[in-house]
Amino acid sequence: MEKLNIFLVTLTFAPDTQDGAAKFFTGIYNYLKNQGHNVKVITGKWNIKLSDPNIIQLNIIPKRFLWFPQFNLSTVKYLRTQEFDIIHGNSPKGTLPIILSNQKRFISTIHDLGPFETSFTRIPIEKFIIKLAVERSTYITTCSDFIRKEIKDYIPKVDINNIFNLYSAIEDKYKPLPLEAKKLKQQLQIEGPIILYIGRIAKYKGVDNIIKAYKIAKKEIPNLNLVMGGKPDFYMEKIYQEWKQKYKDIHFVGFVSEKEIPVYYSMGDVFVTYSYASEGFGLTPIEAIACGTPVICSSMIAYKEVLQNNAIFVPPRNSQQLAKEIVSLLKDDSKREELIKKAQNFIKRYSWDSVGQKLEKVYYKFLDY
Repeated sequence: MEKLNIFLVTLTFAPDTQDGAAKFFTGIYNYLKNQGHNVKVITGKWNIKLSDPNIIQLNIIPKRFLWFPQFNLSTVKYLRTQEFDIIHGNSPKGTLPIILSNQKRFISTIHDLGPFETSFTRIPIEKFIIKLAVERSTYITTCSDFIRKEIKDYIPKVDINNIFNLYSAIEDKYKPLPLEAKKLKQQLQIEGPIILYIGRIAKYKGVDNIIKAYKIAKKEIPNLNLVMGGKPDFYMEKIYQEWKQKYKDIHFVGFVSEKEIPVYYSMGDVFVTYSYASEGFGLTPIEAIACGTPVICSSMIAYKEVLQNNAIFVPPRNSQQLAKEIVSLLKDDSKREELIKKAQNFIKRYSWDSVGQKLEKVYYKFLDY
């Protein structure tokens, strides 16, 4: 097959940020490069400088909405001076500058429809941008059949035959690291079992419910610990700082580097992710399972589709039930071991080769469209 000139537009990119959308585009970038395609990326700089010459990292103001002008203006300017076989935007925020640069044909990835599912903001702009991205894209890729169908439900104008589910995948580095995990636990001065959460500290992530469940479960398991990794978004920044002052027994470790994440996963006795909206795949529970840590998560449709019967599902916003399942799992070693063993085999299907091959088929189909 012919080698393509591909341009990826994404507001976030790993390892600079560790959200699922960032990791997804990093994964496909690495796959496409390994297949010999000529791939360039434009993204924002949030935490660390990336050294790859094919990644254009824009110096933006990393605060709410203040990144918007620099990212969009710089990307539009660049796109108007270049030509590519494929232009692919990551999420509506990555697709918007493609639209603004008057590109007629492009691909976008829609990870979720959170603003349609629940109210994150009083400003309706997010719904508008999603709808604009969906209706203007030639093709759309998603990370689950649930999101593929949801796009059609919320935005009927779109042709569902132009929406392709690729799923997502994990890197080989996600594997059990018991020795490194033991050292990390000593470094953090932790004794006893650990509930682990790694992800964005966002309103819809149910982090407050995880904290409440931890407090309830600790009454039955006094030496229980909660480790929370990840940075708060703009909305949650003040609340997060209040939590750090109020809950001195919780380990708020902040941003976790790409190198450290598998070690943190390996250190956890149970990984909990408890979103009540805006999840199209659920990358962190798959990563945790790969590192040998059993998962409890909310019973969202996307989680159930991706994890099937390889996790324990709890209805969202139910701290009492979540605590009950945490205690039950931590007190039953055979249940934990069975869940881990079964899930380890299951997640082998989520490889970047599988995702990348599906994406290449979409790209070549796009060229023939």
